[in-house]
Amino acid sequence: MSEHEPNLSRRTVLTTTSAAAVAGLAGCSGGGGGSGGDDGGDGGSGGNELELLHAWSSGDGNAAIAALIEGFQEENPDVEFAEEPVNGAARSNLDQVVLNKLQANDPPSTFQTWPGKTLEKFDGAYEDIEGDVWDEDLKENYLAGPQEQAQYNGNYVTVPLNIHRINNLFYNTAVLDEAGVDPASLSSASDVVDACATIAENTDAVPFAQQTSGAWSTVQLWETILLGQAGIDGYEAFINGDGDVAQVESALQSVADLREYYPSDSSSISFTEANTMVMDGDAAFIHQGDWAAGAYSNADDFNYGEDWGQVTYPGTSGNYLLNMDSFPYMANNPSPEATRKFLSYCGSAEGQVLFNAEKGSIPPRSDADVSALNDFQQDQFEDFNDADNQPPSIQHGLAVSPGVSTNISSAFSAFLESYNVSGTAESLINAFN
Repeated sequence: MSEHEPNLSRRTVLTTTSAAAVAGLAGCSGGGGGSGGDDGGDGGSGGNELELLHAWSSGDGNAAIAALIEGFQEENPDVEFAEEPVNGAARSNLDQVVLNKLQANDPPSTFQTWPGKTLEKFDGAYEDIEGDVWDEDLKENYLAGPQEQAQYNGNYVTVPLNIHRINNLFYNTAVLDEAGVDPASLSSASDVVDACATIAENTDAVPFAQQTSGAWSTVQLWETILLGQAGIDGYEAFINGDGDVAQVESALQSVADLREYYPSDSSSISFTEANTMVMDGDAAFIHQGDWAAGAYSNADDFNYGEDWGQVTYPGTSGNYLLNMDSFPYMANNPSPEATRKFLSYCGSAEGQVLFNAEKGSIPPRSDADVSALNDFQQDQFEDFNDADNQPPSIQHGLAVSPGVSTNISSAFSAFLESYNVSGTAESLINAFN
């Protein structure tokens, strides 16, 4: 199952929230300015041994982190890694391990996390790294979207090292050709519904390969449609707790309109199975983050630009809806100098290209040389740099706090049982209360 699936369970979110004071105690004694733990630089794990926690235990993520570490150690052979992959769906196990260590006053050097509002899970456990890591080079070469997500309470505390795009619409070229649908002609969410009707009429393929066994794919779809219909102002109003219920309801109705074009077994299949339907020519469209393309790139005789393609989800042109991974700097850091060196490498163009070549995502740095990346990634990188806006994803924890995210996930779990548009819209507006 994809690492991008559900958010933390309600129980886990409540656990981390109730432990915020403990996490704060574990992280607040270092002060500001990126100097925490600099009393000799040889904290509990040794000054040159960097404890790195992440959830990339297999697949492209594991290959990506291995490439990043290898590149870093070529430049810093004196730094050793205590690398600890933590298995578990949707990083909940990783978050629990980090929480346990903070409670024990034994923070890791750094760990894999989404940036933005999800950083609230461990409020007080980070330290400002502006100046020594977030220097003028990073500020000049990170676009506004990821740069904003790297800050918590006005301080730079984490370094994004990749960008995943949420508002993609992937398609099987042969199926669309058979149906007579031109994906470039679609300009709105309603156009997608109309195209699905045409595909259903003219082919035997499933028009829209959506899985509903977990709510996460539907949250992604809804937030993408909301961005397209309400525009950046309406989207930002919602994530700031001031959403327009009519706009929220309209986007939900557009999701509901697609329902009849889902696979008949959408409630029991996984994302991987839905994505495979597109690869096998059994489905026309799938809406997903750009990780969906990783499977395409590894498939035989399924070539980008020939057998499959992608368009920005109709209606969201000019927007690059962001998800990303990052590594924060922890206060009371057990390896302060080594950690700052590693985070600086994560912020470098070299490190980001090594990581993203394996991960299938793109570098956050606008000046990165992406010639080593595949054609799809290069096209995504061009779109990223040309985007008018880089709003953060709701589903992936960047745009809303963990508590709000839990409420939204609960609302969509109920929505998938009843498709009650008006009731769900009210629940989403009230998710911030």
